Amino acid sequence: MSTLLLPDLVPTVTALAHGAGEIVMRHFAAPIPTASKTSRIDIVTAADTEVEAYLVGELRGLFPDHHIVGEEGGGQGAAEIGAAYHWFVDPIDGTVNFASKLPHFCTSIALATADRQPLLGVVYDPTRRELFTAVRDGGAWLNGQPIRVTQTAELVDAVITSGFPYDKHTNPDNNLREWGAFLTRIRGERRLGSAALDLCYVAAGRLDGYWEKDLKTWDVIAGMLIVREAGGTVTDYAGGQNPQREDRGRYVASNGVVHAEMLGVLAGLA
Repeated sequence: MSTLLLPDLVPTVTALAHGAGEIVMRHFAAPIPTASKTSRIDIVTAADTEVEAYLVGELRGLFPDHHIVGEEGGGQGAAEIGAAYHWFVDPIDGTVNFASKLPHFCTSIALATADRQPLLGVVYDPTRRELFTAVRDGGAWLNGQPIRVTQTAELVDAVITSGFPYDKHTNPDNNLREWGAFLTRIRGERRLGSAALDLCYVAAGRLDGYWEKDLKTWDVIAGMLIVREAGGTVTDYAGGQNPQREDRGRYVASNGVVHAEMLGVLAGLA
């Protein structure tokens, strides 16, 4: 197996993301029926299914010896064991927003090693036509222009974001305590509804930080690479470097400067 030249893959994956965006926006312009997955608030739409089928089909044709993990279809392509490269595809991150006609959602595509070290990340927001990209050791980009995290030095001056798990109605570990703890220590707190875009917004300097629990690898692995390549930091709640290896990972992303303060807030609730 030959070594991939990561920068050479960016145009190919960018084209796939744009193709996914065209499918998403076609559905967005029409009525959007939903079906439930694990609960009444964990939903899927026909657009999710169609976009994933499109992306997986294209990736299988381009990279037949790669394993592909999609949110809706699970593991596909080459067998997981033995495949040196793994793709992670989230066809629509922010499905609740999408189904509600709220224009804040994206498609996320990432390439990683077999042990889930991110190599390439592409996140495309079709409503704003914003394409976030990164390759390992190659910087982070928005529509071809370099992006960097903020220089906010103290948490009290920060604007941060988070989200809530699908089982928030029944699980007491539902992020409400963490939300309240941060609220009294920061300038502003936002809940936008797309983990991948939350991470990209940290990378682009629109937010200073982000934390969330119970996230799947496909939700965040592209965004975490984009944050790191933009000069930021991504860890788990304890400061560990590989939350993406957990099936229900806990993520903290920041400009790096306020990271220790963010971890301190979370540690105070443990």
